Amino acid sequence: MDIISFLTSIAKISVFVSFLLAFFLLTVQTKNKLTNRLFAFYLIFFALDNSGIFIDDQFIKAHFNLEFFRWTACSLVLPFFYLYVLSVCFTDFRLRSKHLLHAIPFVLLNVFYMFRLYFLTNAEKMVFYNQRDQSSEMFFLFLALALQIVFYSIGVALVLKKYKAIYEENYTNPRSSVFKWLLQIAAIFFVLYYLCIIKNALRYVNYDSLWIWSNVILQFMVLVITCWFVLKALNHPDLFRGIDSKLQLAKDILPKQNNNVGEKEHQNEVISDQIATLKLYMTEKEPFLDPSLTIQELSNQINIPVRDLSVLINHHIDQHFFDFVNEYRIQKAMNLLKDQSKSQLTVLEILYEVGFNSKSSFNTSFKKYTNLTPTAYRNAS
Repeated sequence: MDIISFLTSIAKISVFVSFLLAFFLLTVQTKNKLTNRLFAFYLIFFALDNSGIFIDDQFIKAHFNLEFFRWTACSLVLPFFYLYVLSVCFTDFRLRSKHLLHAIPFVLLNVFYMFRLYFLTNAEKMVFYNQRDQSSEMFFLFLALALQIVFYSIGVALVLKKYKAIYEENYTNPRSSVFKWLLQIAAIFFVLYYLCIIKNALRYVNYDSLWIWSNVILQFMVLVITCWFVLKALNHPDLFRGIDSKLQLAKDILPKQNNNVGEKEHQNEVISDQIATLKLYMTEKEPFLDPSLTIQELSNQINIPVRDLSVLINHHIDQHFFDFVNEYRIQKAMNLLKDQSKSQLTVLEILYEVGFNSKSSFNTSFKKYTNLTPTAYRNAS
């Protein structure tokens, strides 16, 4: 098997897996329909882009306009991935008319091609296609796609930054967090896309073998990543639980500073009383034992408005809600690990007892507060 045949075979497998997963996402019965459909369309347009490697030249020459349209459809790949990230992060995400703005590059490219390609004669299209790599139309397409990659990589990074900030201030359940998962997949995808920019640049260098091998490497990576995504999604469905994007950060709801000395002292007393009440409640009632505790639920239990409680913890106590709650969990775990009467309990049983439901999250948090692993701490005690 020569290198071209090998490249074609990998591309066909990758496109088949992508279409298969897209079909599954579009037909499976689930409450996350929007999220599934967005990723399905991402996979469909991604597969259409990828199929260019093995589409028969005879078919292309018989349907030039269809091939030109397939080129422009590549500009829809990243918009669908961006919308998918939004839908996974935020449970209240809905498609709005404003999201049609993401289709502007696709529309502009088709308008551009309408005047430059679609209405040419077949003979003119044949000449263009045979010399496409040197054409201004192809260069313009590659430039538009490269700018898209930069734009959407920044956009996804900003979405994940917002998600992480909201999550840490309002939630405590590590397993419901999608941040690490989306960070992984976004980082991997955009590394691939930036490598695609380099690969496309190789079209303009007289090293055909280098361009072919770069295609082979990228296709192999795409196949591995697609299969990895399928396995990850099937084995960890809890990764696809989002949060409410309407939740505000503490810095955005801070009350204005009062310059009146008397009122300022009164406010400080109220804040001190609320902090004392909160800490006493955490110690006596132990709400942190609920692994899915949220700031809204704690607000309902302690009768402090959620906005005030968010400011109290994130600003006045100067801790994220996530860290604030986990500190109580770790303190209780430390007591259990030191308690000789509880020596029969395993570390796994203890982490579940104190409100964690992930061993890796427990170990990370425990080491953060004690600089020791749970086992090392128990042995030292």
